[in-house]
Amino acid sequence: MDIALVCNENILAPKAKKLREKWGFTALRSELFQLRLLPEYLALEQLDDNKQGLVFVDFASGAVAHRRKFGGGKGQSIAKAIGMKPGVTLHVIDATAGLGRDAFVLASLGCDVDMVERSPVAAALLEDGLERAYLDAEIGEWMQQRMRLTHASGYEYLQQHQADVVYLDPMFPHKKKSALVKKEMRVFQGVVGADLDADDLLDVALAAAKYRVVVKRPDYAPFLNDKKPSMSIKTKKNRFDVYVKKAIGS
Repeated sequence: MDIALVCNENILAPKAKKLREKWGFTALRSELFQLRLLPEYLALEQLDDNKQGLVFVDFASGAVAHRRKFGGGKGQSIAKAIGMKPGVTLHVIDATAGLGRDAFVLASLGCDVDMVERSPVAAALLEDGLERAYLDAEIGEWMQQRMRLTHASGYEYLQQHQADVVYLDPMFPHKKKSALVKKEMRVFQGVVGADLDADDLLDVALAAAKYRVVVKRPDYAPFLNDKKPSMSIKTKKNRFDVYVKKAIGS
């Protein structure tokens, strides 16, 4: 999608120029969506519905920070699905990083996470969020150690890299009026679109994972590639399908 990046702050003009050149945001104007560079962050905006609000990545505050502090720690369903064990640091490839929230949860719990995102819009938002988080006094040090971003196709990346666990959360076409789809995710999905090749990811993920592959799915979605998992961990809105290759050592 050819998308415009707008900036109304003269002091930010050089940065805006670099972002346009790096990510290919060449459109002079957009009809439905645009990126806006603000002093605080880079944000995605839906132009035909101002009620949706801006979408940006913030690892240091807001809902993500609240989940880090009060979300249940290693008792969370995602931690159980990944197979976290005391004294074991797992290397995780999140091959469909999106807005990076699950990757951040895993990193905050001690995992070493490589995020892979193929959408230039999503990758630019993620990079902006990471840069700000790296400078944060509270989380910056371990963020730099545990979270990295690669702008690439998850399918191609997994053919060349391996990890203890591969995590997949492919974008799934949600029910049109589902109350489960938050406003900001509707905006994000409008730009990124559904991962129509998601079924192809499972086989390469299984080849790249040492211990297991974890697939996050809406509760009504079929198994990825119609392949039954070793087990499923259900939450209120989603489920984690876990494909176990072998036990995680101590």
